[in-house]
Amino acid sequence: MARSKAVKKASDKKTFNGTAKPPQTTSQLPLSSSATKTDLERWRLQDIKGRQTWHYLHTDAEVTAWPQTVSDRYFLGLDTGLPDLPAPKTGLDSAVNALKFFEKLQLAPGNWACEYSGPMFLLPGLVIAWHVTQTPIPESHSIEIKNYLFARQNPEDGGWGLHVEGDSTVFGTAMNYVVLRLLGADADDERMIKARSTLHVLGGAVNGPHWAKFWLSVLGVCEWDAVNPVPPELWLLPDWVPIAPWRWWIHIRQVFLPMSYIYSKRFVCPPTDLTRQLREELYAQEYKSIDFSAHRDSICPRDNYHPKSWILNTINWAVVNVWNPYLRTERIAQRGEEWTYDLIQREDENTDFANLGPVNGPLNLIACYITEGDDSYAVKRHRERMHDFLWVKGEGMLMNGTNGVQTWDTAFLIQAVVEAGLAQDPRWRPMLLKALGFLEDQQIRENCREQETCYRHQRKGAWAFSTKVQGYTVSDCTSEALKAVLLLQNTPGFPCLLSDERLEQAVDTLLTMQNASKGFSSYEPTRGSEYLEYLNAAEVFGRIMVEYDYPECTTAVITAVSLFSKYHPTYRREEIDRITVDALKYIRAAQRPDGSWYGSWGICFAYAAMFALESLASVGETYENSERIRRACQFLIDRQMDDGGWGESYKSCETGVYTHHAQSQVVNTAWVCLALLSSQYPDPAPLAKGLNLIVSRQLPNGEWKQEAIEGVFNKSWALGAFAHRFGDLKLS
Repeated sequence: MARSKAVKKASDKKTFNGTAKPPQTTSQLPLSSSATKTDLERWRLQDIKGRQTWHYLHTDAEVTAWPQTVSDRYFLGLDTGLPDLPAPKTGLDSAVNALKFFEKLQLAPGNWACEYSGPMFLLPGLVIAWHVTQTPIPESHSIEIKNYLFARQNPEDGGWGLHVEGDSTVFGTAMNYVVLRLLGADADDERMIKARSTLHVLGGAVNGPHWAKFWLSVLGVCEWDAVNPVPPELWLLPDWVPIAPWRWWIHIRQVFLPMSYIYSKRFVCPPTDLTRQLREELYAQEYKSIDFSAHRDSICPRDNYHPKSWILNTINWAVVNVWNPYLRTERIAQRGEEWTYDLIQREDENTDFANLGPVNGPLNLIACYITEGDDSYAVKRHRERMHDFLWVKGEGMLMNGTNGVQTWDTAFLIQAVVEAGLAQDPRWRPMLLKALGFLEDQQIRENCREQETCYRHQRKGAWAFSTKVQGYTVSDCTSEALKAVLLLQNTPGFPCLLSDERLEQAVDTLLTMQNASKGFSSYEPTRGSEYLEYLNAAEVFGRIMVEYDYPECTTAVITAVSLFSKYHPTYRREEIDRITVDALKYIRAAQRPDGSWYGSWGICFAYAAMFALESLASVGETYENSERIRRACQFLIDRQMDDGGWGESYKSCETGVYTHHAQSQVVNTAWVCLALLSSQYPDPAPLAKGLNLIVSRQLPNGEWKQEAIEGVFNKSWALGAFAHRFGDLKLS
């Protein structure tokens, strides 16, 4: 991947060179002193070709012209007015009730939406970016963001963690405290006093991880001397260098890209009365007395999930003490900044400013603000796109982990209906036709311009996790969407909206994504060595520097290309057969001695088992003929809880050891049941107990309530699959 020799010049654009006009706090935060809650009846979710944004209606005329939908009310936690359904007598009855509820949530373009929350470090980046770029914050948004953060405050110590179920950390507490203060929360509010006390007990903001110190320095409430270096010169390294950034995992690559540009500019928001106050509130000692350079490596043990290696510490010392003061010439710095900004522009162009995710989006906004100014098209478009990540619920406004899960959820809904044997029922045809139409519209039809130059992988024919505008190939999203299209287009009575050529393009892209290990990653094949983890500077995350193989992604690809070959037996058949055989070897090798697989995109062992056992079943490995399948099934059976369900905690993901949740979970139970069904587990009794648990928690209107964090929704699928295998489940 040769770097483009032609680097766009930014020198002819308006540049603030690390400074900016002071934020206009009054117009930016038009808060009413008495407003503590918005009227949830006035919120509306707009979905235009999958782009989902929430809007608050201020006048009665607007409310009348734009009525609230069932899906709006469901997402907001309001009464949907949906009737109670006949009590199910069988498992399939329960699945039908679920579909009757679920069809009411389908949005106009044919997709489904949902909250995709969990991380507590996303809103701070957005609100700080809004503040330093003088972006007006709607009062409705400000109120509900505060409500959400207070609702998610740890009831015992008043802090916040890395995610909604995590213990309080410096990262979570410092950053969310800052958000609340920027949005008008009073420092003397009892909840703020409690949060501040916990922050000080943890050592104050000087004990925050790298990302916290970076954001606080941008805001002007920490000094850049406390931030470990992120030099943009790294991006000038030749592509053959083993640590060159193009080899990094895409999320780290796209976060550290604008981060390095902003770091090099040493951008600081000019001080205001509020930021001066924050300087004194965030630390356990007076701000002016702190030697920030002595705290580059200070970190609270709770935040130090992945301690920096001695190699990275040595490099950081050399960059700070040798490279920056003595060897980094103005020309080198300029070249690094020019090239990183060119890559930022390419990311914006390739995604129409939607960007990869909610971390690099606000960072790109700040980079464009620094370089092109407040009135530039780039800044205006970024401001619009920030709303794509926001979500409103009864607790308030949060920031989703992506700009949605549109393609992913829609693909699984189609598969669930087909698997349950309901696709040919005329009752569901309108819903399925809309869903198929959405997938047709969301297939990515072209590669990025000069994709090698901007280090992007092939994407023509692929599907993204959310929308084609976001535009990132994902192996399992492409696979699941392809399966959904194949299943529905080969069901009598459904049209072929995607031509053979377009289906072949999807397969062409999938076949480029296998790793040397024969497994499949998420966004692109692995480009760098796992030794790059020695350079992991994030501290709060592990195994993030390169792409890894995943049983989930590998299974999705295996099953998708196998299904494709069933209907298109001559297209690239030898390659598909070879890749499938090799991928199955990876699946078998990834199994642990106890029979389990570790999952990365859901919680955790239950999620991985569902996929791994499906892939092995696709080539005829079952409980009857495979010792490894019997071990896997026994691993799951041994962890069934007394009430018949399964419940797995997020701690499994952190520790790598199966950890029971305090209560069984509907979603975990569904995943395990699907895994056992794929394996043709011979005893229906454990499955019946699990499925009875699922049905017992279904509400009279057909829905299930959200329980602990888990990942994806496919509860009704297990009920339909059981009916196919053992006959319809008679409920106890």
